[in-house]
Amino acid sequence: MEFKKANDIQEKVEKIVSNLNLSYIDTRKITCFRSFGSCSRAIARIWSFPQIWQQALKLPPHYAIEVITEKFDRLQEEEKIKVLIHEVWHIPKNFSGALRPHRTGTFVLNQKVVNKLYREYRKKLNY
Repeated sequence: MEFKKANDIQEKVEKIVSNLNLSYIDTRKITCFRSFGSCSRAIARIWSFPQIWQQALKLPPHYAIEVITEKFDRLQEEEKIKVLIHEVWHIPKNFSGALRPHRTGTFVLNQKVVNKLYREYRKKLNY
């Protein structure tokens, strides 16, 4: 498997964070990649930077967003944005390097939530 930095994905993520007013997310500490040759069923995924590694390496929290080229690049633009919204929504409000799961007692991340966020995103762009 191969990884390459994806500046176009980085720009989309920055636009999502800005337009959804996710001010707790520091996009300077998110790096986006395209992977090639993955056997994963996923279209994209977000990678955490656990606190133990932050302390060991004396680095602040960071995240990596990976899009699986063979699947992601075939999507329509609307679906690409929804996938990226889904991945960004995993980042907790304390930007700790951890990830929010799909469901907790107070948090849900499903297609209904993503669609609502996408509508809000489009509204901000005056679509």
